[in-house]
Amino acid sequence: MLVVARDLLGRVVRHRTGEGLVAVRLTEVEAYAGEADPGSHAFRGPTPRTAVMYGPAGHAYVYFSYGVHWCVNLVTGTEGAASAVLLRAGEVVEGLELARSRRPAARRDADLARGPARLTTALAVTGAQGGADVCAGGPLEVLSGEPVPDAAVSWGPRVGVAGAGAPTPWRTWVAGDPTVSEYRAAVPRRPRRA
Repeated sequence: MLVVARDLLGRVVRHRTGEGLVAVRLTEVEAYAGEADPGSHAFRGPTPRTAVMYGPAGHAYVYFSYGVHWCVNLVTGTEGAASAVLLRAGEVVEGLELARSRRPAARRDADLARGPARLTTALAVTGAQGGADVCAGGPLEVLSGEPVPDAAVSWGPRVGVAGAGAPTPWRTWVAGDPTVSEYRAAVPRRPRRA
């Protein structure tokens, strides 16, 4: 999964809809190790929501986050063993006007896909794309793009992940790229009183 996370930097995610096509060059991603990772949705085992994470690699795991926005991950593990990489941020490289119309609050083009919810909004990815094979040439696909040299790659802790998985340096990004999202440490939850 970490090899795939690193490999995704510089690749292009493209989504065709009835409105047109938007493509985003990935500049930031974050890896999740399934049942071995307290930060993963699959930590407690398979559920109907996480079933796609246990399927073959190269499929989209799309989920609704906090009842507000969609996020998209790419499944990376072998079938039966959940792992995925969250697509966190990127640069719109095709369909700029359409992406702007989907993200009218963005003050600059670098902000159009700067963060996982903004990225899915710019691409118009929703739950309808859950389970899509992104390697099969369908409406949602991942293309080769431009490789990012190792000297331009940074690694660090994941955004908003607390607990046992918090210090894991499984977020990777293109250093200095203006489309990379701002790092925010997790705020630990306080235990509820009975």
